[in-house]
Amino acid sequence: IKLSTDFPKCLTSLYIALHLQHIPLNHYLHHIGKIPTPQCPHCPNVDETVPHYLLDCMQYCREQHTLLTALGHNAMSLSFLLSDPSATPHLIHYINTTKRLRKTFAEVLLPHKPPD
Repeated sequence: IKLSTDFPKCLTSLYIALHLQHIPLNHYLHHIGKIPTPQCPHCPNVDETVPHYLLDCMQYCREQHTLLTALGHNAMSLSFLLSDPSATPHLIHYINTTKRLRKTFAEVLLPHKPPD
């Protein structure tokens, strides 16, 4: 993933897990036999997948609105969120604010650019 060349290890791991959808959301946890159901704990009859978590989950409407405000219609594109460098700080803010992945990834920090 070209986007991750300057990322710290934790952030690179997060991006790879999001791309592969091998991340501790219920859809994947159910797939590997860790929990009995793939459903979102907040949305009835909907699997908790990466696209659902980032784009559709009712629990995170406020955080999704923040993404929309910052990124415009691009915020509704999973490929944009996971590949465009301009989306990175907003995506990380979303993930940190929702706290849904904190148990695995802790507080995700943005990479620090050296001064010019």
